[in-house]
Amino acid sequence: MLAEAGIRTIGELRAIGAPKAYVRVRAIRTRGASANLLWSMAAGLDGRGWQDVSAEEKELLLAEVRRLRR
Repeated sequence: MLAEAGIRTIGELRAIGAPKAYVRVRAIRTRGASANLLWSMAAGLDGRGWQDVSAEEKELLLAEVRRLRR
């Protein structure tokens, strides 16, 4: 999904961040791109599993996604 959105390396993902990457993926692929993808990218960039993303962090990530979609 990331490659389809033009994100081919971890460096590119780090440079744009999980929320912006998620918005790009969702723009081209709505199926299979759930919020779990957002949690996974954000946590993965920190070396964590998606299950370790707190409710507060999820809200912040979703708020950033909403801001980027405007």
